[in-house]
Amino acid sequence: MIGGKIKTTLKTCLALCFVMLLVSCGENTPFFKDGYYTAEAAEFDEYGWKEYVTICISAGRIILVEYNAFNSSGFIKSWDMDYMRVMNAADGTYPNAYTRYYGRQFLENQGTEGIDALSGATYSYHTFLALADAVLKNAREGNNNTTQVNFGEPH
Repeated sequence: MIGGKIKTTLKTCLALCFVMLLVSCGENTPFFKDGYYTAEAAEFDEYGWKEYVTICISAGRIILVEYNAFNSSGFIKSWDMDYMRVMNAADGTYPNAYTRYYGRQFLENQGTEGIDALSGATYSYHTFLALADAVLKNAREGNNNTTQVNFGEPH
């Protein structure tokens, strides 16, 4: 009889610990709804580019990040070799490098907290953070419409 009470008490304690573990894990994990989410600049910048961030959420986690820009013909900024050469010579970085850098940190951190600015791409850093925050908001709400982020004057 004593052995039965101990087993029942032990089972109850283990079940309570398991429930507490599940509840405590959920408190610090942001909830994202599965799907694809995109935010883009509302306007093209003075160089003719419109930056965007697209993420894919699966099982509540960010599994894919794409950060880039396109021009009015749909050409992708990180593919522009002439732009890369000029920017790399002037700033020590270029779109294909900094877009991957920011995207990788966003994926690793599962959010924007702790992303470091890359020297030579600090303006893009601030643009990226604004776009990334917009897609995270959409992912929490399950809103898969493309969000237009207004940066005021063309940047």
